[in-house]
Amino acid sequence: MPGRFLLKKIFGSLVWNIQTTDPVIFLTFDDGPIPEVTPWVLDILASYQAAGTFFCVGDNVNKYPSIYRSLLDRGHAVGNHTHHHLKGLMTANEKYFADIEACGKVVQSNLFRPPYGSLSPSQMRQIKSQYKIVMWDVLSKDYDKDLSGEDCLQRVLRNAGPGSIVVFHDSLKAKERLEYALPKVLEHFHSRGFAFQSLSGKYLETREISSRQGGK
Repeated sequence: MPGRFLLKKIFGSLVWNIQTTDPVIFLTFDDGPIPEVTPWVLDILASYQAAGTFFCVGDNVNKYPSIYRSLLDRGHAVGNHTHHHLKGLMTANEKYFADIEACGKVVQSNLFRPPYGSLSPSQMRQIKSQYKIVMWDVLSKDYDKDLSGEDCLQRVLRNAGPGSIVVFHDSLKAKERLEYALPKVLEHFHSRGFAFQSLSGKYLETREISSRQGGK
């Protein structure tokens, strides 16, 4: 998986964080929706009146349409994460674009995040003509089985600040570490006066490349 700074050198024009001095953080969740994790995420977000952005795999939306509908009904934003969670650099362009299009039929959004952060320059150029490509400046690494929940928590607490785009995963692989870290992240920043907003509206009108450490 490419380092964040290498990615930003190549793809600096993408959305890495939001330029704002407001005490607001943008929590994002990749790879769902699934029944074992996503409803729990929705409940814990609701307990802090937090809105998130869910980058959904189209195949999961087809399998669990009621959970996807719940995301929308509860006021969260959604984005395209391909239909089958394909790695861009390992996939021919024609197949990759077709998979994004398939996801777009069930996920109505102008936001896109490449699985694994993997994208070729030619893929980026084509996708940017249709979507805002959203990356991140803080990665929890909740998918990494070699890390503890506390490790993931500290990655977020050390590196997030106003305008940060934070990546979690509503997936089985991440479940144990997510369930440990997410409530503590919410409590930590809520107690310091932060709000949690979805990536929509005024916050996507301006953007910047962050110099903070701690991303993928």
